[in-house]
Formats: sequence, structure tokens, C-alpha cells
Amino acid sequence: MSRPAELHWRASPLTRALATCAAAALAIALFTTRWELVAFVAPLLGVLCSIGWQARPPGVVVSSSSPLLRCFETEPATVEVRAVADDGSEVTLSASTVGGAALDTVADGAQLTATLTASRWGRYPVRAHVRVSGRGGLLEGTGFVDASHVCVFPLAPTQSVSVPRTDLLDRLGTHLTRHLGPGVEYADIRGYVPGDQLRTVNWPVSARRRSLHVTQRLTDRSADVVVLADTYAQPPGPATEATERTARGAVQVVQSALRYGDRAGLVTLGSRRTRWLAADIGQRQFYRILDVLLDAGDVDATTGTLAPHAAVPPGAIVVAFSTMLDTEFALALIDLRKRGHTVIAVDVLEGSPLAGERDPLVDRMWALQRSFMYRDMGTIGVDVVSWPADVTLDQAIALAPRRRAGVRR
Repeated sequence: MSRPAELHWRASPLTRALATCAAAALAIALFTTRWELVAFVAPLLGVLCSIGWQARPPGVVVSSSSPLLRCFETEPATVEVRAVADDGSEVTLSASTVGGAALDTVADGAQLTATLTASRWGRYPVRAHVRVSGRGGLLEGTGFVDASHVCVFPLAPTQSVSVPRTDLLDRLGTHLTRHLGPGVEYADIRGYVPGDQLRTVNWPVSARRRSLHVTQRLTDRSADVVVLADTYAQPPGPATEATERTARGAVQVVQSALRYGDRAGLVTLGSRRTRWLAADIGQRQFYRILDVLLDAGDVDATTGTLAPHAAVPPGAIVVAFSTMLDTEFALALIDLRKRGHTVIAVDVLEGSPLAGERDPLVDRMWALQRSFMYRDMGTIGVDVVSWPADVTLDQAIALAPRRRAGVRR
């Protein structure tokens, strides 16, 4: 991928040296009345005046081996950057990135190899800085362009997060239920009725009771899991720091769902736009969800504050991660519950959102207000569970009560 660099032109060191020498000679000639110095200054002024009729300044095009790289935390990502001037002028190339990542560069003129390593998830640009001469070396152009972006995916803990206890879809899967059907777990023995398959007949029991009996087994079903991520702007302080746990929790839930063979999807609700990815299975879906989480892929987007109907299939289990400080996000959870979905909201904010020293009474009042919110949301049908730092996500979600899916309106 090639992108032109927007150059800003200024006088080169050669031009400044010529202008300084010319100005000094003219000043000496003026104060000492030695006009023969003008003959020395004339060639310098002629060179400076030649800027007007020399060839136009060159343009620089920067290309990279890959416009978008993906890696996990602490993994290195290498990109090759090249800069070329349209008139063949020599180009000096360097690279930089934003804070939070280390960038090692190996430059060879207009070619550069950059290796980026980040210890925290996020999207890091590899910014190429170019320098080129123009107008016969009298001008110097500098500029920069984002040659590539590196998406660093968050690492999720290895613990599997079980789906909330609810009625699952009537589709073959890996979650053991109390429903009778094809499976391997023993449930009961009953008498044979016409239509039962012969392979379900329990011959030892039939021989003892002198009549045909069949073995009933518990069936395994699958689920549709949709993660709802809160990307609204948060107040500075503990609330902003808690957004990192939102990404890690979302990745852990999606990773566990896909590992069990369930379909997983993602919806990000924010003040700018709503991005979503329909539920699907497979390893490719995992990386597509990571792209949506980091705003790196081209996926469906819409305006509004509610989750689109196409993003959340009927009967899906919704696991939301939020600081629970934005009213619009809470209304989106209530809307999903009214559609008949099982909604679990994980409160990633631990303690008060206020930073600095404060009266202990403020923390007690804040804890009381959060308990009231948990109760009110639970009355509506949205279960809110807290996620303290010393508790794993699977333990926090396991505390959610069992709810049956409501009637879809």
C-alpha cells in the first residue's frame, strides 16, 4: 500500500548559510564603505534567487509491506517501509510510534525495517518520517505518514467461562441439559413404545422385566453468545482504567464460547456509532471479533444507542461488560431483555469512580447506590454481577441466577 507524504518545505541548512554570509558581507560593506565586497556577495545572492526558476520540489510516496498487522501482547510485529521521490532525489527515512510500545528500527537509506512490541492491547501506528531536498538543495521538505498500523490483541485468561444457566437452543451442542434426547449421559429407563430406536433398548433390564425397556439420556445443546461492549466515553480516573477489563473480559467470553462449539458475536455500543458482528463459529470468527473490538476491520456499523436486531439472534445469551455509568447503555440492556434474551451485565468498575482522597462516607453512599441499581436491574430481568480484581470472570458469572428466556416481543 502506497501513500503520498504531505511535505512541509523550509530553507535548508545550505540556504541559511548562504543567506547568513551574504547578510554579513553586505553589513560590512555598508558600515566600512568597502563596496568591493558586493562582488563577493553577488554570486551568493544569485544562488538564492535561483530558487524561483528551478524545478518544482519533488513528491514522496511511502509504501509498506503490510498496511495492517495483527499480533498479541508482547509479540513482535515487523513491517518494512520504503520511501521514493518522484524525481529520484535521495530520501532520508525514520519511524516512530505512540507511547506504550517499543519500536526498533534498522534503516538503510530510503528503506527501513521496524519491529514493534507492545505490552498492552491497542492499535499502534507505525509513523514514517521523511526528509528530502528540493530546488537544488536550497529547500528541505519534511513530513510524515502512517505507513502501517499494528493491532495488538489482548490476552485472555485460560479459564473457560460457562454460559449462564438458562434454556438453550434446540440445537446439538456440548452443554449438558435436563432435556431428554440424543446424548451420552444417563437420565432414566422407561418402557418401550412403538417408534423407539432399537439401539436405545436396554437388553439387561428388558430380560429381567420380561418386556422391552429403553434407556433415556440427557441431550447436549448449543448456545448463541453475544458480547456487548461499552465503548462510551468514561470520566477520567478509575472508570477509564476499568475499560481495559472490558476488552479482556469480552475476549475471554468469546474464546470460551467458540471453544465449546457455540456461536459467538460482538456488539460495541458507543457515542459515535454502533459496530457489530453477527454470531458465527470457528477460529476465523475469533480474530474477526478482535478486529471489531479494536476497530480494525470493515464490518457492519449503524447509528443509534440500541443493539440491532440482526446482531443478536433469537434466543441468544447476552453478556455485557460496562462500568454501568451511562444511562443509554443501561437502556440497551433493558431493550434486549424485553426482546426475550438472557442478559448478564458484568460491572467492571470496582469501587467509586472518583479519584483522589475523599471522605469514607462517599464510598459507602456509592456502594449503597450500586446495590440499589443491582436490585432494580434484577427486577427488570437484567442480572448485574460485580467483577472484583481478586475474582476470576468465570467465578463472577457463575453467581448469576438462573432465568428462563422470556417471551420475545
